[in-house]
Amino acid sequence: MWVKALDMILEKMKSSGFNFSQVRALSGAGQQHGSVYWKKGSAEILKNASSELPLHHTLKDCFSVGNSPIWMDSSTASQCSSLEKAVGGAQHLANITGSRAYERFTGNQIAKIYSQNPEVYMQTERISLVSSFAASLFLGAYAPIDYSDGSGMNLLKICEKVWSASCLDACAPALAEKLGCPVPSHSVLISLGTSDTLFLWIQEPTPALEGHILCNPVDSQAYMALLCFKNGSLMRERIRDDCASGSWDEFSKALTSTVAGNNGNLGFYFDVMEITPEAVGIHRFNRDNQKVSDFPKEVEIRALIEGQFMAKRIHAEKLGYKVMPRTRILATGGASHNKKILQVLSDVFNAPVYTIDTANSACLGSAYRAIHGLVAETGVSLADVVKLAPEPRLAVTPTTGVEELYRPLLKRYAELEQKVIYNPTSSCLAK
Repeated sequence: MWVKALDMILEKMKSSGFNFSQVRALSGAGQQHGSVYWKKGSAEILKNASSELPLHHTLKDCFSVGNSPIWMDSSTASQCSSLEKAVGGAQHLANITGSRAYERFTGNQIAKIYSQNPEVYMQTERISLVSSFAASLFLGAYAPIDYSDGSGMNLLKICEKVWSASCLDACAPALAEKLGCPVPSHSVLISLGTSDTLFLWIQEPTPALEGHILCNPVDSQAYMALLCFKNGSLMRERIRDDCASGSWDEFSKALTSTVAGNNGNLGFYFDVMEITPEAVGIHRFNRDNQKVSDFPKEVEIRALIEGQFMAKRIHAEKLGYKVMPRTRILATGGASHNKKILQVLSDVFNAPVYTIDTANSACLGSAYRAIHGLVAETGVSLADVVKLAPEPRLAVTPTTGVEELYRPLLKRYAELEQKVIYNPTSSCLAK
């Protein structure tokens, strides 16, 4: 599917008269953690692919695993437990790789494939991440995995930036050969990497059992903290369909018809098992902390949006981050076009929210990365590359008085979250 999608978009560019001779550099983005399994002999087929045939025809028999595991997979709990035990516990694994064992992380996905289908694993000559897979299609050869995406696998030693032998051995035999050597994220001939994510730039990594510490793809001497929330845009779309007739305009009107703080009504909305916190189901609480079975539609919408942003602030602060007077938020992705949603984000964090001209920030970032790839070896930083780009635009500022309003709500939300984690079953489970 991915290869055919590439064939289709390149054919559209060709048909539109795009001048490929003007392309100086190419970069891309791929969902983190996802993996692609190349069958033995595929390197030669990839190298000798005919320009006369669509690439998806040429490569149709090249994959030992037909359906790639992606970030939404949560079926590897036993492999996670085994990995943590093998290296001396969850915190020790986090110290090595930046994260405790997570079901969606690639190392645990590989371990599952090896344990359930060892013959398929043995038939595999190379394992790519989605990002390095995309780069490989353009190279006609296997692209290496970059440090930043590689640190989302539970396999990379994030300080030394080499594979951890103990982690590799705990997942599958001869795994280093199938992964190749990782490389800096700005390397030429490499690509970088639909949940809600919160990224924080840090200098000194302090791995914990919650969240992730990744190698910074922009500054090789720095790190990046990441919080990932699985029930993001899909959850918002489901509530939009249920409560606003599938219309974002109606959704926004309902959101603004309710007051900040939602009169004390709070909700947790997890159609699928959430990553942070580890909980599932729909859980609604009134202002007296009593569990209720439903909310009016407009209250449901605000409870969803406020709850999603309160969770982000709470868990960011658990990692040691504080909202300061100079704090600013840069919002990207499809929801960044919705000013009503951004207003709630600004109010909950008590910080101004900025946006960029395109919601498709992955494409824009890839373009800048491609430019950077041309000059990175000469010591030019990505900051130098993007300094002529338009500054992010101020979208919204916090409503006066919201800090006092949300402070007790954030405390309540954090306390109720503990009830949700430890009591994951509910009569209010999502359909």
